[in-house]
Formats: sequence, C-alpha cells, structure tokens
Amino acid sequence: MKIEIQGRDAIEATEELLAIEGIEGSYQTFEEVEREATLATIATIVGIASGTLTIAESIYKWKEKYQKSLQISTDTARIEKVLIVTTNNHRLLLKDATLEEIKEVLEIYK
Repeated sequence: MKIEIQGRDAIEATEELLAIEGIEGSYQTFEEVEREATLATIATIVGIASGTLTIAESIYKWKEKYQKSLQISTDTARIEKVLIVTTNNHRLLLKDATLEEIKEVLEIYK
C-alpha cells in the first residue's frame, strides 16, 4: 500500500505517520516543480502489525491534525493532500474519509 502526502510539511507528516505503532514502512520525497515547489512524499507501507481498527483510528487522528493545519495560520504544519492507494489500485483521498473508510482500506490491504 502506498500513501502519497503533498504539502510544505510532507516529510514531517510522513515521519509521524510511519511512527504510528503497528505501521511499518519507508518513504521517498519528490518535489513538484509545477506547483511552486510543493513537496510530496510516497510512503510505502510494508506491514500492519496490529489490529486494523486501532491503526485506522491513529491514521484518522493524524489526518484530523493535518486537516486543521489548513485552517490555521501558515506557521503550522501544512499538508494539502493525502491519498492512499492499495496494491489492487483502490484509492482513498483522506480529506473527507471516515474512520470506517480508512479501516476498510486497511482491511483490503491486510
């Protein structure tokens, strides 16, 4: 499963995501020249060690933190877009995703 994160603080957000207990993976960075030097990371999740509901809840809280960053001042961490893509090409944009939708994607992956 891959998770694409776009925004000024994509690296910080990706490191936080990969630090969630039960998620194992790595990431690489890309710079989007077309979009005024927007930074993007692609995290590759290679394993989910604990229950999908617990991890889905952690990802949902992580998403909420960065969703709020778009509404607050520009001094806070900024993430513009997060997209989960499973190995069978199922895609989920986290912006409006519910906890159940995140859990469902994790179940597909597992």
